[in-house]
Amino acid sequence: MQRLTVITVLIALLTATGVLASERLDRIVAVADQEIVLASELEREVQGIQSQLMQQGQPLPDLDQLRRQVLERLVMQRLQLAHAQRAGVRIDDATLDAAMQRIAAQNNMTLTQLRSAVAQQGMDFAEFRSDLRDEIAISQLHQAIVQQEVDVSPREIEDAVEAAAAQDNIEYLVAHIRVGTPEGASPEQLQSAEERAKQLREQALEEDTDFQSLAETFSDAASAEDGGVLSWRLPGQLPGSIAEPATELETGEISQVIQAADGFHIVKLLDKRREDAQIVEETKSRHILLQTDEGVTDDDVRQRLESFLERIEEGESFEYLARMYSEDPGSEADGGNIGWTSPGQLVPEFQEQLDKLEPGETSEPFQTQYGWHIVRVEERRERDVTDEQRREQIAQQIFERKSQEALEQWQRQLREESYVDYRLESP
Repeated sequence: MQRLTVITVLIALLTATGVLASERLDRIVAVADQEIVLASELEREVQGIQSQLMQQGQPLPDLDQLRRQVLERLVMQRLQLAHAQRAGVRIDDATLDAAMQRIAAQNNMTLTQLRSAVAQQGMDFAEFRSDLRDEIAISQLHQAIVQQEVDVSPREIEDAVEAAAAQDNIEYLVAHIRVGTPEGASPEQLQSAEERAKQLREQALEEDTDFQSLAETFSDAASAEDGGVLSWRLPGQLPGSIAEPATELETGEISQVIQAADGFHIVKLLDKRREDAQIVEETKSRHILLQTDEGVTDDDVRQRLESFLERIEEGESFEYLARMYSEDPGSEADGGNIGWTSPGQLVPEFQEQLDKLEPGETSEPFQTQYGWHIVRVEERRERDVTDEQRREQIAQQIFERKSQEALEQWQRQLREESYVDYRLESP
């Protein structure tokens, strides 16, 4: 089930026009355990989605269908927030303030400008903060569920590596829509869900419809907030119900409706690729580190390192000087030896100096966050890291797949164990 995001609501409010009459806005449209959903909340979300679709040039969906879908998401939001509260999830003001700063920065605004933008659209800023607090609470709840439920074993990784090799290491980028069904769904529920999935597929096939917008609006999958897009995955790391159909599609093609235990799925293959060999250039180096303190200035340590350079030019061993004078506890005993490193392993300032040097050359003194250094490049080599990177990627893919499955299963169970009374009437 897609989580409604505060920033989505804000974007929608900045473009939405018109206000519903006040008498329509105080009806209760759903009760979820001890929580309620008001018509005003529902219509705000519906207007937001409609505005987004209009901005993107997408056709507007059937209004009654959209209201029912959004109402179900609001119900799930209420149920998850109540669970988060029972689980002791609390979002303090410092965490909330940091999130506000990130939202403002992402939209090229200051906090003052963000506050003004919210106020200009008639939305109370305290309400905006409250919505954001709820969003963060649900996110933290999801993280806790994943941490508790998901584990990736070395055996799983090895099995997946072998399976990937057997399939030529081809990865697939897919988007999908899931129309969920409850466990033990009745024939009527299954028929209704299948008909809805078929309608969504027909809409997806229309030339002016964006599949990802459709998924974001209507999918019940955890990936809905990302437009239904899963990360690049090997076939074995796609959800089991869609793995085979997805790999049989041509790029850009949309599948038939696929029935599975958790509902009905529609899949679009966005792209596929075969991973090329990954060759990196590694550098073996040594360094001498000196640090400043209350009695030792930057000029002092720079001059001292320059004196080391003179001694090296006169024939003294870099390794000896590092062992005698370096203040790096991790390498001083080994003559300043850093070992073999790949690009990106060291801080940028250090990597920049390495990249300038040929084997046998020593840098001028330079500063990083750790202090002042001189570094000497000893050797360079190329190394094939394809297998290492593939294992890391596969481990991440397994984790993402299992996380999505765990969240969707938990959400289905939460929904089925909760009391929900819908009171939505046709407008």
